[in-house]
Parts: sequence; C-alpha cells; structure tokens
Amino acid sequence: MSNGRTLAATRNTGPETTSVVKDFLALIKIGIVNSNLVTTFTGMWLAFQFTSRHFLQELDVIFYTMLGAAFIIGGSGAMNNYIDQDIDPIMKRTKARPTVTGRFKPNFVLTIALSFLIVGEILLFAASFAAGMWGLVGIFAYVVLYSMWSKRKHVSNTVVGSISGAIPPVIGFAAVEPALGPGALALFLIMFAWQPPHFYALAMKRTEEYRAAKIPMLPVVKGFKRTKYSMLFWILLLLPLPFLLPELGIGFLTLATTLNLGWLILALKGFTTKDDMKWANKMFIYSLNHMTILFVAMIIFAVFS
Repeated sequence: MSNGRTLAATRNTGPETTSVVKDFLALIKIGIVNSNLVTTFTGMWLAFQFTSRHFLQELDVIFYTMLGAAFIIGGSGAMNNYIDQDIDPIMKRTKARPTVTGRFKPNFVLTIALSFLIVGEILLFAASFAAGMWGLVGIFAYVVLYSMWSKRKHVSNTVVGSISGAIPPVIGFAAVEPALGPGALALFLIMFAWQPPHFYALAMKRTEEYRAAKIPMLPVVKGFKRTKYSMLFWILLLLPLPFLLPELGIGFLTLATTLNLGWLILALKGFTTKDDMKWANKMFIYSLNHMTILFVAMIIFAVFS
C-alpha cells in the first residue's frame, strides 16, 4: 500500500511540474525571448564579420551577451505581466497568463522580474560596457515608455514599443563593437520599421479585445482603413533599409527586397479584401516569416560576403 501511494504521488507530480514550467515560460514570454535572441545573435555576428574578429576567440562574449539578453528580455516580459494584471483577464489572448490564473502571486512575479533584469544586466556589462548600457535602454523603453506609459494612453503605443524591440540587435553588436557604426544603425532601423505592421496585424485580429480592455490600439481608435494605410507606410519605409547593409552583398539585397516587395503587395491587397480578419492573419504570418528569413539570411550572407 505504501509503495502504491508513493508511485501514485510520483505519477501525479509529473503533469503538475510540467504545468509549472509551462506557466513560468509563459510568465517570461519565452516566445518573445527566442525571437529576440535571433536578432541579438545577428547583431553580434555581423559585428564579428564587419570587424574581422573571429568568434571562436571570444566565446565568453557570446555567452555573456546571449544569456544576458535572454535574462533582460525575460525579466521585461515578466514585468509586463506584473503591470498588466488588471487588464489581462479581459483579453482572450492573455487571460490564461499565470498572473491571471493565480499560479504565481504578484510579489513572486515582481521578484522574478527584478532578479532576471539584474542578472541580465550583470552579464551584459561583463560582455561590454556598451552592451550593458544598451540593455538598460531596452529595459527602460519596454517597461517604462511602453508598458507603464504609452500602452494605455496613446494610439502611438505600438511605435513607442518598437523602440525596445529594435534594441536587441544593437546589444549584440555593441557587445563586440562598442562604437557601433552604420551596421548597428541599419539593424535598429530594420527592426523598428518591421514592428508596426506586424503588431497592427495582430491588433486588427484582436480589436474587440483591446477595445474591451480600453487599450488605444490604432484599429480601435482610428479604424481598419487608417490602420492599413499606416501598415503600408511602414512597409514602404522598410523597403530601402536593407541597402544600408551593402557589405552583405547583392544576394542578400535581392532576397531582402523580394521579401519586402511581397509584403508590400500583400499590404496593398488589404484595400480590396472582403475579409479583413483573414487578410490581417496573412499579414501577421507573413511578418513572422519575413523577420526570421531576413535575419537568418544576414547571418548566412555575412559569412560568404
């Protein structure tokens, strides 16, 4: 009997443990962490290539940078969950977050967020002083400028939020080349311009949820037609930006332009579509593939340029 109870208890802890891990990863927004680590690594990789330094001789810099970036992005995500506890239950997309379900108490979430941010900054400063400083800029932009200030007050919240999303590749670049340069600026601008049409597509899909939560997203305040024009504007702005990276060669510029033109064509179709939700979903999926392909291509073409 005793052995049977022990075995049953062991079996029952499996799903519970899995659930806790899943909720913890949701708390730190692991999907956002992973996607931003791709851009962080790209910035670092391009800096190695552009400065003719060999990454095998600076594995410690790679370790400190990638782990530090992961910690500050995860900590910022947890802080966002802490700040948004009052509105997350209203939205279908966020009502399953562990801060809403009660899995993690507010004080625990705040402790995790601050601990991650502190550890992450220590690691980034170990990589380089510039990487640590840019990490602080990213934290301030996401936690203060976006989460605490603009998200609930201004229709320009998405543009403000794009600042923090464009910082990770700069952190990666600064870890290797603190002086930065045109390459770092190009990465920042590309990520900055990419984000509004990406998030506007998501906002269109979740318009009624944002409206219920009183979040002044562009589709809520200005409507779908105005949102489509804004998406078109940002994609047009994105078109010439890959040419700020001529070091990557004609192959990269051709691929990047093809991706941008494909996104532009899809954006133009939005003005004649009969199903805005279906179109917005296509825009959202295209944006994800666009970013992944573009940044992986940067890494590949940097090796062969």
